[in-house]
Amino acid sequence: MLDASSPTLRRSRVALCIASVAFACGAAALDLPRERTVPGGVATIALGPSPDRPGARIGDVPVLVTGTPAGWVAVVGIPLAAKTGKGSLVVERRGRPGEQKTYTIAPVKYAEQRLRVAPGQVDLSKEDLARHERERAHLAQVIATFSDEPPPTLKLRQPVPGERSSSFGLRRVFNDQARNPHSGMDISAPAGTPVVAAGAGRVIDTGDYFFNGNTVWIDHGAGLLTMYCHLDTIAVKAGDALAAGDTVGTVGATGRTTGPHLHWSVSLNRAMVDPALFLTDAVGAAPASR
Repeated sequence: MLDASSPTLRRSRVALCIASVAFACGAAALDLPRERTVPGGVATIALGPSPDRPGARIGDVPVLVTGTPAGWVAVVGIPLAAKTGKGSLVVERRGRPGEQKTYTIAPVKYAEQRLRVAPGQVDLSKEDLARHERERAHLAQVIATFSDEPPPTLKLRQPVPGERSSSFGLRRVFNDQARNPHSGMDISAPAGTPVVAAGAGRVIDTGDYFFNGNTVWIDHGAGLLTMYCHLDTIAVKAGDALAAGDTVGTVGATGRTTGPHLHWSVSLNRAMVDPALFLTDAVGAAPASR
């Protein structure tokens, strides 16, 4: 047994401390979103060091893993419909069996808005409903896009100047009929204002959709996508490679909306999450008072 004062033991302790500091510094240096482990939020899970980037998945859905051999991190988007309690993912490393990692999803209460409107503004016609169903099937394929290489940074820029709403997660109830919670950030801006890419990436879809109007989707890598809706004009096409700040279109009022603004969404491992968590100067969506 080594004596506590032996040089060998002291060297081992120093090496362990250096490795621990290197891992902590490596993790701290990553440009990660702000962690908020609630439905609609983001969990960051340390996976430890390894020579190769591990894989991670929730069920059959791949999860973004970023970092360096000194320390890898899984960045998990938590769906708005997720139940509170334990969440888990499987981490896969070369030559080793899958390892389960868990995280805790805390409860959150987002605001609710109850409105009385004319019935025709709530119920879709048969033709509009059929169109919406076709578009929903297509968009499910778009949101499942996963390119292997993670983005160099998970910090995003605001796509258009203007006041940001805190309506992410807001659930609207029309004539006592609940609708899906609001899954993005609305940014006030005049019609015609240029809208830019929040980060570098590749355009994977453009189109004119019933609810979202003229829309652009960008793949930033490893399951991180952004969506820009209600555009007046679209300045890009599928396949275009963009740098952060490149113009994708202009603010408009297309689709089902009451006036010009940008609806901006962030999707991570197929879950719509609060865009404010990816902005360096933003606070998270404001939950309702309890």
